Amino acid sequence: MVMHARSGGTLEVMGMMIGKVDGQTMIVMDAFALPVEGSETRVNAHTAAYEYMSQYMNSAHSVGRLENAIGWYHSHPGYGCWLSGVDCSTQMGNQQYQEPFLAVVIDPTRTISAGKVNLGAFRTYPKGYKPPDESPAEYQTIPLNKIEDFGVHCKQ
Repeated sequence: MVMHARSGGTLEVMGMMIGKVDGQTMIVMDAFALPVEGSETRVNAHTAAYEYMSQYMNSAHSVGRLENAIGWYHSHPGYGCWLSGVDCSTQMGNQQYQEPFLAVVIDPTRTISAGKVNLGAFRTYPKGYKPPDESPAEYQTIPLNKIEDFGVHCKQ
């Protein structure tokens, strides 16, 4: 996933994670890139990406792979690991369709500069759930052009 995120440079990339669930643990065993249209701030998955995902999983099952899609990942090159409003909507839809389902965000720029993988793993709350008031767990710098969207959706 990190290599795929780095290959996008300043453009966002997207892919799927396959694996299994063991009790309360989601085990990611593999990942594959999706053919998506990426920009500096967004990834757009069109019909071709969904068809590719379906064909990939069908092929994997036909050769005896038992794992299923358990999540998706995308990159935020240079602006940290968090879910935007669009990301939250995507994740909410995924969780309504398949539960459990995981979202991972990778920042390849910060990964390179820090010398360690910079990623975040996320799930969304069910509709109607009110989370308890908590302060943020860790300080994270966000570019000014992203600050309006950052944190707005953290309780989703």
